[in-house]
Amino acid sequence: MIDRDFLESLVRLLDESSLDSLEIERGGTRVRLSKSPAGSPPAGPPASVHGAASPIAPPPALGPSASPAPEASSPSSEASPHTASAPDGAAEPGLTEIVSPMVGTFYRAPSPEADPYVETGDSVQAGDVLCVIEAMKLMNELECETPGRIVEICVGNAEPVDFGQVLFRVYPD
Repeated sequence: MIDRDFLESLVRLLDESSLDSLEIERGGTRVRLSKSPAGSPPAGPPASVHGAASPIAPPPALGPSASPAPEASSPSSEASPHTASAPDGAAEPGLTEIVSPMVGTFYRAPSPEADPYVETGDSVQAGDVLCVIEAMKLMNELECETPGRIVEICVGNAEPVDFGQVLFRVYPD
């Protein structure tokens, strides 16, 4: 069962984003929210969230009260369900762009005193955490889905990010 506060936070997240619809499955319960009336087609596919990689649920290591502090930015990349091929002229051919799955604040480390999750040049494996995106007081870890090497970190620490914004560029292994 999904609690009322969590559901209300999803509604606020959808209202504040450029998404038309959001679908989430949590604890065997599936919820679909949409800005469009039921009879009209959505502007794009729903943003699906599945399992532990859910960008909506807070990670176990960070509670809702945790708040990472700003740190210096450096270019980096990750592969996740939110990856896109680099458009012509935007990056070197063969690079994978990791994009933000939500609107929020980008953090390179889990806390102000901690080292960044990744640096430019680091090798990453599937499941490695690349960053945290804070959305509505929830800390959401963004995990790598394919192995590679971080080529560029496109966002500075503690900067706001939009849905679909490029966060990392990765050279796949």
